[in-house]
Amino acid sequence: HPTSCCSAAEIMSVLFFHTMRYKVQDPRNASNDRFVLSKGHAAPILYSVWAEAGFLQEAELLNLRKIDSVLEGHPVPRQAFTDVATGSLGQGLGAACGMAYTGKFFDRASYRVYCLLGDGELSEGSVWEAMAFAGFYKLDNLVAIFDVNRLGQSDPAPLQHHVEIYQKRCEAFGWHAIIVDGHSVEELCKAFGQAKHQPTAIIAKTFKGKGISGVEDKESWHGKPLPKNMAEQVIQEIDDKIQNKKKLSPALPEEDAPVVNIRNIKMPSPPTYKVGEKWATRKAYGVALAKLGHANDRVIALDGDTKNSTFSELFKKEHPSRYIECYIAEQNMVSIAVGCATRDRTVAFASTFATFFTRAFDQIRMAAISESNINLCGSHCGVSIGK
Repeated sequence: HPTSCCSAAEIMSVLFFHTMRYKVQDPRNASNDRFVLSKGHAAPILYSVWAEAGFLQEAELLNLRKIDSVLEGHPVPRQAFTDVATGSLGQGLGAACGMAYTGKFFDRASYRVYCLLGDGELSEGSVWEAMAFAGFYKLDNLVAIFDVNRLGQSDPAPLQHHVEIYQKRCEAFGWHAIIVDGHSVEELCKAFGQAKHQPTAIIAKTFKGKGISGVEDKESWHGKPLPKNMAEQVIQEIDDKIQNKKKLSPALPEEDAPVVNIRNIKMPSPPTYKVGEKWATRKAYGVALAKLGHANDRVIALDGDTKNSTFSELFKKEHPSRYIECYIAEQNMVSIAVGCATRDRTVAFASTFATFFTRAFDQIRMAAISESNINLCGSHCGVSIGK
């Protein structure tokens, strides 16, 4: 997907070599800033920045999508610098919200979370579930970057370059929204430096295929490699524009994330049910979860406004600071749980009515590809309508 990468080149450069604070040789350090590439098809540019930073060998980039290479067509956690698998569009921001919530309320650390989205995926409802969540919880450690390159896969995106409409939408969801020229390093540096007491959306007006003569801002080039002779010419043209080949290094993080241990978590005591007693399984879940919360302060619970039916309210009553109300947005709830569980920061239990998890099927599928340690509990299983 060369054209999808080109529109994000300056964004990625500024993020990784000016704005973000992280240890290059320790990508999963708990204190590092986080980055989620929600537009996962632009994976080559993610791999390129890690090569430029010095974590990957540049020669390894030529093994992209080969069977024996870790550099798959979309980011996956087999790569040390990838926390969550992306590529099924519309899911990256939810995971980023989970990371940001964890950073602000559980870790109480200074790391920040950045998520790059394509404008095509902004048609996904799950994106706006995440936008509502971040706005409601005032996740001021979260920055979403919209790569508004105008073109989708087969057609232009619905709003094309009407960036002011994206800005109004973001503001309506409680975000600070800034419009920038996505190819201006100066504008990007300035925008990333603005700190507010709310999440920030950087709406970057870009051009798909930027820098490729005859391809820039043209339709029908999504996901297509350039012909060999054309590619060689374009590479030479881009190389000629480079004025300084000085190696850049990112700033180091402030190491203030607490040490966390989620291994060998066990129930403080066995169940005390009597033979013959009748207990609703959902209540047994709530009782057990509340008890498990006493075994480790990194056990957390999430629910989608059904806590008085799933009995996760028992956990909330005993551990109020570790309960996340996700409201009726089950797709986002699963993504939030995935984000919270990254880098082994928490053990997340998410509950709702079982049938509502079916609408989050793809989020659950991507959680499995992300090798996530989330735990899902669906109540009220049955065959009758509504259950």
